[in-house]
Amino acid sequence: MRCTTCLVAALAVSLVSAQETVLGAYIFSRHGDRTAKSTPPANLTELGYEEVFTSGTYFRNRYIASGATNRILGINSDIVKLSQITASAPVDNVLQSSALGFLQGLYPPVGTQLGTNTLRNGTQVQAPLSGYQLIPLQTVETGANSENSAWLQGSTNCANAQISSNNYFTSTEYMSTLNNTQALYNRIYSDVNKTFAQSQTSYKNAYTIWDLLNVASIHNSTATAPLPSDDDFDQLRYLAFQHEFGLAYNNSEPIRAITGSIIAAEVIEGLNTTITSKGKSKLNVQFGAYAGMLSFFGLANLTNVNNDFYGVPDYASTLTWELVTNATVTSTSWPSNDQIYVRFLFHNGTTSNTSQPVEYPLFNSNRSPLPWTDFVNGMNKFAISDQRSWCNACGNSTGVCSEAYLTANGDGSSSSNTANGSPAPSSTSGSGGISKAVAGVIGAMVTLAVILLIEGAIVLLGGFRLVSKKRLTGSQSSGSTVQTSSGKA
Repeated sequence: MRCTTCLVAALAVSLVSAQETVLGAYIFSRHGDRTAKSTPPANLTELGYEEVFTSGTYFRNRYIASGATNRILGINSDIVKLSQITASAPVDNVLQSSALGFLQGLYPPVGTQLGTNTLRNGTQVQAPLSGYQLIPLQTVETGANSENSAWLQGSTNCANAQISSNNYFTSTEYMSTLNNTQALYNRIYSDVNKTFAQSQTSYKNAYTIWDLLNVASIHNSTATAPLPSDDDFDQLRYLAFQHEFGLAYNNSEPIRAITGSIIAAEVIEGLNTTITSKGKSKLNVQFGAYAGMLSFFGLANLTNVNNDFYGVPDYASTLTWELVTNATVTSTSWPSNDQIYVRFLFHNGTTSNTSQPVEYPLFNSNRSPLPWTDFVNGMNKFAISDQRSWCNACGNSTGVCSEAYLTANGDGSSSSNTANGSPAPSSTSGSGGISKAVAGVIGAMVTLAVILLIEGAIVLLGGFRLVSKKRLTGSQSSGSTVQTSSGKA
């Protein structure tokens, strides 16, 4: 994906002021460069480590350092204050390692002078690694094990979302592309035959095929390493992106974008906490898979702003929401909600001083930044903000969801259905989004009944079956198929 557009000056309304104050920010980032998905386990490479560290350093220079260009009000510049920052990532080797690398750039080691503690008896204790700063990393279920999951929505445990994703494999668009591109995949089979069987080399596995070749184009230094021609490689990339967006979002089936709905609620909650705490909570950093990014792009109508939003974001890409105001903020005064705005920025790939995020308008509004209330109302049109709404939208009714269905008027109905486009209550208080704890509960909702439902739907709708990547690697001559997804990071 290449974002080439849109300067903020072209927007209809823009909050530009020398007095603008950044109250807080929420950063959602993809991991850095990694090994191929088709040869698990995937690992963060040295290049990937450098990418996320570089991005973290950029955001330090933007939000945290004493001379930061958009310094967050009152944030500690050198030694991290843990109450000011929340960092999270799924239980996934690549994503958690990326988050740690990003945080090292955000708050680097403070050296022996600042990283020294004097005990009561006069002994001086220096922090290891030249004052390396420890920032706890919370775990979230959204995107868990995304590098080794075999299915798009596998990490959400949402039955309706998985069924909706399967619908893509029976769509006219999919079948037409599958048939029209087989000659291309036959042509490049010799480049991937050590990993994929002939029967697996098709548009059905568009992303993992392109991913394998993309990793080889970056890391395989052998002069005779097989790679397609430049034209074929570009076409394979386009097909991979088309495949993944089809699995991540569908305008007529918004439940397919459940991951983006959860991200939206988490962003509302994070920014709302900054407001309700009057700036005590300042910065959220979350790492996740590109599936959630694609889902959010579709839900927030960003694809109408720039066609590049149909593409899979590059390694270390970031989505950023800034909470800003033009009101005077002091130690004794805090702006009212109608004085607070939200600016959305996106950067494709590693962020640096020479390649910075670009501002985009959300929700077809042609305005940026948006007033806080308008932002919340726009996000709540698709945000999944509580357990009961999640259960209702996903069609899950067992386990914890059986209790959720018994709430709300005692009849098992849900008062909101954000997945179908009905707005949830406006979040200008502390109830703005799904909490990390609730996200964890949601992630634990898989039951045998739901698994059977999903598997039955997969067989019924598409005649597909899921195959682990380990089996894929070892079954070059088999006829089995692997469904890969934008649920992968």
